[in-house]
Amino acid sequence: MEGEARMTVYLQPKIYRALKVKSATTDRSISELVNAAVIEALRGDAIDVEAFDPRSTQPARPFQHLLWDLKRDGLL
Repeated sequence: MEGEARMTVYLQPKIYRALKVKSATTDRSISELVNAAVIEALRGDAIDVEAFDPRSTQPARPFQHLLWDLKRDGLL
């Protein structure tokens, strides 16, 4: 594991037990599973950023205004 960083992560006990079982049943270490999950989450973020980049020049509308409109229209 040269070149890899170490860190402490606190997991809920049931999540940790599930992770241990998955590790044992898939012959992958907990570190491999956690790394894969983080990479997948970052891939999702990258997709989101790519979707928003082309729209970055469009005018923004504050979320608060959307809520006001929904309330005005009786939807909230």
